[in-house]
Amino acid sequence: MRRIPNEQFFLWVENEIAEGHSVRFRLRGDSMYPLLRNGLDEVILYTCKNKELKPMDIVLFRYKGKYLLHRIIKIDGNRLSMQGDGSIVAKEKCLYSDVIGKVKAIVRPSGRIISLNSWQWRFFSFLWRRLGIIRPIILKAIFKLKRL
Repeated sequence: MRRIPNEQFFLWVENEIAEGHSVRFRLRGDSMYPLLRNGLDEVILYTCKNKELKPMDIVLFRYKGKYLLHRIIKIDGNRLSMQGDGSIVAKEKCLYSDVIGKVKAIVRPSGRIISLNSWQWRFFSFLWRRLGIIRPIILKAIFKLKRL
């Protein structure tokens, strides 16, 4: 596998999406853990129109000079509030114009493709986000266990 700098890679992703192509890439980072796993899972990203975006969607967006893949948690006019599933407190705000593409499927290491429109994915995403004050406790325990 060839490695290229993030900025160069995401500029390529942005161009491919703008031309109407889908892009598949392996995830880096724990911000969407436990539903998406660092170095294991891949996402398939597609172009999308603003009106297609809704809370609970996972999108790639520009934020303070970086590219992030997080979940939309709220839409207020043309402002989107974002948060990673693996984040306890951090939330980002962006505009529709910052969104590059929407994740429509995940590829697990086994090759199994999971549609983000499937009832199973929607159920587990909804459940994970609705754990409220229990979610940070579970995240801390999971990250502790991962270090063992």
